[in-house]
Amino acid sequence: MALSRWPMSRNVSLGALGAVVALLAMSVFTVDETQTAIRFQLGEIVQANHEPGLHWKWPLINNIRKFDRRLQTLDTEPERFLTAEKKNVIVDSFAMWRIEDVRQFYTRVGGDPAQANVRLDQIVKDGLRSEFSKRTIQEVVSGDRDQIMETLSRLLREQATQLGIAAVDVRIKRIDLPPDVSNSVFSRMKAERLRVAKDFRSRGGEAAERIRADADRQSTVLLAEAYRDAERQRGEGDAQATDIYAQAYGKNRDFYSFHRSLAAYRQSFSSRDDVLVMQPEGSQFFRFFNQSQ
Repeated sequence: MALSRWPMSRNVSLGALGAVVALLAMSVFTVDETQTAIRFQLGEIVQANHEPGLHWKWPLINNIRKFDRRLQTLDTEPERFLTAEKKNVIVDSFAMWRIEDVRQFYTRVGGDPAQANVRLDQIVKDGLRSEFSKRTIQEVVSGDRDQIMETLSRLLREQATQLGIAAVDVRIKRIDLPPDVSNSVFSRMKAERLRVAKDFRSRGGEAAERIRADADRQSTVLLAEAYRDAERQRGEGDAQATDIYAQAYGKNRDFYSFHRSLAAYRQSFSSRDDVLVMQPEGSQFFRFFNQSQ
């Protein structure tokens, strides 16, 4: 009888040990480093924002729901927005967010990241619509993009807090123009560039004419001054030559007359084909020839 009760008591002990182990397993839960958790008691939140590690709970009374607390990406679909000129632009943007208050996140969007993305997407698009309606195409494409993203980030942070979400950043990936708007903008930009180029050319032509007129004036002045100096020097040279000739003529008039006659003969008969028909008698031109005879 004692031997028959031993296996039964052993089975009871093993069963009790198994129940204890199962009860302990149901009484603990772990939260990973990338997670946060909410503890419910009969459907009511009793504790939220559990830190990573091992935690206790009441079996069958408490249930746990875990959430990813890492950065989430909201990649919105490209959408058209009107600028201040009533022109359509296609904007592609994205936002980065993470869960900050899991209790509020659960009560506002049911703890559903997809539902949170829908709410955030609406906030971003409303902000883009408001900012783009205040600016021209040129401003949103080049000048004010950083300012728009800064304004959107601030707006999203303020409104996302109500959802238990911390908005990290909002970025505009691309701003495209519809084909009809692109052609219109290209034509306007081309006309503007042509106008600027024409203005530069007219200014350059005006400057060139001014420089050319100044160069012509300086050239005329330089030539006139050079001619004046040349004439003065030529006059001074002629005066000196006349004075020298006069002095030489005064010293020996016969030799001077003979020298001048030789120069005249040399100029008159510079070639063998030169012929001069005149009467030697009574002509002063050939008086030295007559004297030589």
